Amino acid sequence: MTAYRTVMVGTDGSDSSLAAVEAAARLAAACEAELVIACAYLPMRGPELDLARDQLGSEAYQVVGSAPAESTLRTAGDRARAQGAVNMRAVAVQGEPVPALVQVARESAVDLVVVGNRGLRSLAGRILGSVPADIARKADLDVLIVHTT
Repeated sequence: MTAYRTVMVGTDGSDSSLAAVEAAARLAAACEAELVIACAYLPMRGPELDLARDQLGSEAYQVVGSAPAESTLRTAGDRARAQGAVNMRAVAVQGEPVPALVQVARESAVDLVVVGNRGLRSLAGRILGSVPADIARKADLDVLIVHTT
């Protein structure tokens, strides 16, 4: 088996996704691979944003333009560096998480996608789907699901 050259991890700023960033960073450092940290975001304004804030509560930062994504990526980059990642880049991409992350993986010639297990065991995740499960089905490349919850 050859070592991974490019490892990608998605983050939304949650504790679970930042744990996945740390795991991906350790793996990328061990493989001397590039680490791509991606953050999908959905910009909203006006009444649509107010409704999202009411419904999402503390998770509303995910829908307020790219500035929160850039802040999330800075935090993730700091966490990755603390785990030994050296060669890395951050990508903010507009869109729903699964298609956006799959797009970044393809455009970046990623060998491995690392995701946390958040949502895999929940009833909603089983019925509606979860980011880790959907990435594993749609990415057409190796996916490492790390225990983060």
